[in-house]
Amino acid sequence: MNLKLYYYNQCPFCQVVLRKIDSLDLQTHVDFCNTLEDEKCRDEHLQKTGRSTVPCLYIDDDPMFESRDIVMWLEKNQSQIKGE
Repeated sequence: MNLKLYYYNQCPFCQVVLRKIDSLDLQTHVDFCNTLEDEKCRDEHLQKTGRSTVPCLYIDDDPMFESRDIVMWLEKNQSQIKGE
């Protein structure tokens, strides 16, 4: 399973997702792409979705928006993400 999170640090909704990733100890299982610091990330995300909205978690190249949905998905799938 490939996970990639598009985010930026100043976004409070992104912080919710980042804290959940930390609390579930999933940092090494997620690629992080800061859309404010990396123009390539921002352009890639915009090209794929037509939106610049963050947070956005790509799960095997399928985007998931909404921090609440992302957090719930991470909680539900943490064992699978870790390969347990």
